[in-house]
Amino acid sequence: MAEPTIDASAGRVALRTSPLAHLEERMRAAAVTGAHGVALSEWPYIAMVNVRVDPASEAAERIEKALGASLPRHCGHTSTSGPHSVVWLGPDEWLVLSQAEVAAVVGELREALADDAGSVVDVSANRTTLELSGPAAREVLEKGCPLDLHPRSFGPGRAVSTTVGPVAVVLWQVDDAPTYRLFPRASFADYLARWLIDAMSQYRGPEVP
Repeated sequence: MAEPTIDASAGRVALRTSPLAHLEERMRAAAVTGAHGVALSEWPYIAMVNVRVDPASEAAERIEKALGASLPRHCGHTSTSGPHSVVWLGPDEWLVLSQAEVAAVVGELREALADDAGSVVDVSANRTTLELSGPAAREVLEKGCPLDLHPRSFGPGRAVSTTVGPVAVVLWQVDDAPTYRLFPRASFADYLARWLIDAMSQYRGPEVP
């Protein structure tokens, strides 16, 4: 998938291509319907901002106010408010995911951080987003993820760093459909998408052409 971007120096509109644009049709063709249904798609261009700050500081409070969402304090926890979601990455580190314009998000968070210790960094180009959903989504992930994904251990609102196949990802369960969002490094997205397509093929019979 491509979207227009402004090249100010050249005075023209350029096209930015997502890491998985070349697999868009193949991911669509891999979808399975029915009781064992599962679908895979890319959500490109989601704003992603890495935030580091002392969670006990006034700066953290200002950042939470700017987001309208709390900075989760425990591994696996997330919070969501409006267009923003926040994923715990470490005791003083979070990944902010937003449907808002990344420049606006970064600007607001840097203003909230002010001169206090910490950092606010746009990492949108570092990762892309894959969404895996449907009744068989958990079974597909279980073929290559070491986590216990059973609802008793992992459910909606949970997000952790793990691996799927050989690829490191942040894995977030969005709802109990179940729907999962996976955030791999952009350079590994092609491998992960193909791995997931192969894992999905069991549920549709013949191989995806």
